[in-house]
Amino acid sequence: MDSATGREQATITVRRTAPDDVQMREIMVTVDGERVGALKYGDSITLPVPSGHHRLRVDNTFNWKTIDLELVPGEGSKFLTKSRTGRLSWFLIALLGAGPLYVSIEPEA
Repeated sequence: MDSATGREQATITVRRTAPDDVQMREIMVTVDGERVGALKYGDSITLPVPSGHHRLRVDNTFNWKTIDLELVPGEGSKFLTKSRTGRLSWFLIALLGAGPLYVSIEPEA
């Protein structure tokens, strides 16, 4: 039980291990408006949180995605995040040394 809220604990895990991740830029992980970590390719983070409603956000400074979730006591929710290119990203990266990278996040089974 979380002594601050009096609610039972749950966990949120975010992994950045997708084989098609472009492995550029860190992905910032925020839960309920508080930055909880920065993931490089291959990293993961598991956070204990009180059960109830939470807002999970991933952000690579160019693009972000947000998921609202409701966790019950003892539940562990797992997510996979990755950075990916758009249609012109590799062209711009080759030409200018930088280009837009998009972030995605999906629930894991």
